[in-house]
Amino acid sequence: MPGGADPPAGAYAQARRCLEIITAALAELGAAPEHVIRTRIFLTDPAHIVDVGRAHAEVFGAVPPVTTGVVAALLDPRWLVEIEADAIVPDA
Repeated sequence: MPGGADPPAGAYAQARRCLEIITAALAELGAAPEHVIRTRIFLTDPAHIVDVGRAHAEVFGAVPPVTTGVVAALLDPRWLVEIEADAIVPDA
């Protein structure tokens, strides 16, 4: 988070923040969420998958990328979720 601020509260809000970061990074490259071909979702608790999945579906729509979910401890204990994305960026 900018300036060391606390992350949003709850798995859904944190997933939305992760996806906002991903979407902004894609936009800097001239790409968009539809160019994402794979995501990896790291959760601290498997119970969070419902909220994280809802946020994921809101961004990626009816044709989501291939997704893997992993339950793991994260380095910053304030975070409940981390999302990685791989994309194929179109030629400009």
